[in-house]
Amino acid sequence: MPEPIQSVAYKIGDKPFHALTAGAPDRPMILFLHGFPEYSGAWREVMELLAARFFCVAPDQRGYARSWRPQEVSAYDASALVQDALATIDHFGGPRRQVILVGHDWGASIAYALAMRAAARVSRLVVFNGVHPAPFQAALAAGGAQSRASAYITWLRQPGAAEALAADDFARLFTFFGAGMDMRWLTEARCADYKRAWGGVEGLRAMINWYRASRLLVAAPGQPIPPEDLPRWPPQRLRIAMPHLLVWGMADQALLVQSRAGLAEYCDDFSLQEVLDCDHWIIHQRPRLAAEAIARFAAS
Repeated sequence: MPEPIQSVAYKIGDKPFHALTAGAPDRPMILFLHGFPEYSGAWREVMELLAARFFCVAPDQRGYARSWRPQEVSAYDASALVQDALATIDHFGGPRRQVILVGHDWGASIAYALAMRAAARVSRLVVFNGVHPAPFQAALAAGGAQSRASAYITWLRQPGAAEALAADDFARLFTFFGAGMDMRWLTEARCADYKRAWGGVEGLRAMINWYRASRLLVAAPGQPIPPEDLPRWPPQRLRIAMPHLLVWGMADQALLVQSRAGLAEYCDDFSLQEVLDCDHWIIHQRPRLAAEAIARFAAS
């Protein structure tokens, strides 16, 4: 029988946060970071498969579900989101605890940022269909296929996006994150869980603020952004020093293969696992594959 999933309320400073945990705290710790428009429950099946060997922690990140949901865009700077993740490690594992860090989608972006800024706290980095900022910005700026696939980012940054996504019982949001993907995993019960987690217009506004706070620039199709107009990051800030595994569902329609082009150049120890029959929602479509990839990489 899988070990039970625990629901834990905690605080970062004086702000309320929430996480799911599974497994004993004396086991190697895995921190799972979800993406948009998900929440901690996205990792439930993977956590259940790993809890016998690991201490699994999946927070609702800032702006999501049962954690703090400020409405100001400025509250979602990447440095603040990284500090939330570090504070979560400290709360559940202590100030010197190293973790296996796992991210998907936006959670992968914060996982990369944490791995760059606090490498001593991360023993292994595992990403499922997520992007390092440098290759992704290059793809977004090119004005080609990834720019077209990511045009929704520009729309999400506009006034009224949260209201539009919440209308008609979230009809547009369900269409939005299922477009071109295999959504057989999204059962009626899961739909109900997501609706509760999203929490209406204010909840969606908090989630969308991740996009609005990001420095990433998206070119209009056919209109590349000149390199001199792109964000500049010091090269030393972009390195991934710990062993890094990228697991990629090859049918992803949101993040195309070009969004990871050149990633290995930023990594000291890079591994890639491509999965032909999965798309962006690989952690839901193949949770056992995801769990086995994490466990195998942790033992390598």
